[in-house]
Amino acid sequence: MDEAACRRFQRSVEFAGRKWNGAILLAGVRGARRFSEYRATVDGISDRLLAARLKELEAEGVIERHVKATTPVTITYTPSASGLQLIELLQPLVEWDAGHMAAREGGDAARDAG
Repeated sequence: MDEAACRRFQRSVEFAGRKWNGAILLAGVRGARRFSEYRATVDGISDRLLAARLKELEAEGVIERHVKATTPVTITYTPSASGLQLIELLQPLVEWDAGHMAAREGGDAARDAG
């Protein structure tokens, strides 16, 4: 991997792994649209931090913000095509984690029994 690819790799891993990003994207994929739905789905996040992360995810192009001129104004957030692609690309990592953790836990159990 050349230097430029290493930097892109590092940037991608840091973005995907930043606290709350994955949970917020997953909430959107699972149907959250309004701020209150994200807050109810993403356990433990403060309103201030959720608002900041939604704004950052929108700036990165993985969340789209939609404003509907109603009274009061309705604002919704949906995963963009890029956000959906990111979730898809993370699936193999989730599968790796499941196998890796199962193997580690099995090894820990064997060591504990010995």
